[in-house]
Amino acid sequence: MNIVECTDVNKTYQQGQVQIVALKDVSFCIETGAFVALAGPSGSGKTTLLNLIGGLDSADSGDITVDGNPFGQMSQSQLAKLRLYMVGFVFQAYNLIPVRSAAENVEFVMLLQRIPVSERKQRARAILDEVGLGGKYDRRPAQLSGGQQQRVAVARAIVSNPSIVLADEPTANLDSKTGKGLLEIMKKMNLEKQITFIFSTHDKMVMDYARRLILLQDGRLADDRVK
Repeated sequence: MNIVECTDVNKTYQQGQVQIVALKDVSFCIETGAFVALAGPSGSGKTTLLNLIGGLDSADSGDITVDGNPFGQMSQSQLAKLRLYMVGFVFQAYNLIPVRSAAENVEFVMLLQRIPVSERKQRARAILDEVGLGGKYDRRPAQLSGGQQQRVAVARAIVSNPSIVLADEPTANLDSKTGKGLLEIMKKMNLEKQITFIFSTHDKMVMDYARRLILLQDGRLADDRVK
C-alpha cells in the first residue's frame, strides 16, 4: 500500500524578477513502512518536495496524496489536522522551544492533540528513554548537545505514532558518530513501529542507510532505485 503518491508535481518560486523552477513534473509513490532518502545537490528541490508532502506548502499543479488524503481536495484546516495527527517533522535546526524542558518539548504535539496530562508525561518519558535520553527529561535545549537536541526532536516527531516522519537534513549539524547513532534510532523505529521515514539529504551516510533513493536534479526526478 502506498502512503505517499506524487503525480506530475510542479512548483515555481518568484525571486524578484526571476522565476525559480523548484520542481518539474515529479511523479513517484512511496510504500507504507519505507525508509527513503530524497537526495540531490543544493537547489535540486528535495526540501521543497518534503515540504509539499508534509502539507507545509502547496504545489502549483499536480496531485499529492498522503495516506489516502488528496491534498488538492482538502481545506487548510483539514491539512492542519492531518499534519497534527499523521505527520511527524524533524527539522535541520531542531526547532525546540528554548524555555521548555526536553520532556515538555516532546509533550508539545500531544498537548495540541489534547491528550491528558498524565498520559503525555508517561509517553514523553518512555520515548526519551527509547532514544537514549533517560534522566535528561528536565533539561532545556541549551543544556543538551546538538545530538541530544536532535534526539529530542526525533522523540517529539514519533511520540504520537504518526504514519509518516519527514526529516529535513537531520544529520547536517551532527558529527558522523552522532549522526549514525541518530539514524540507528530512526531505523529501529521504522522496523519496530512501521513508521514511514522520508529524508531530504545530501549526506552519503543517510543515503547508505536508506533502503530507497529518489534522486533529484534541477527539480526533476533523475533516478529512483531500491537498494
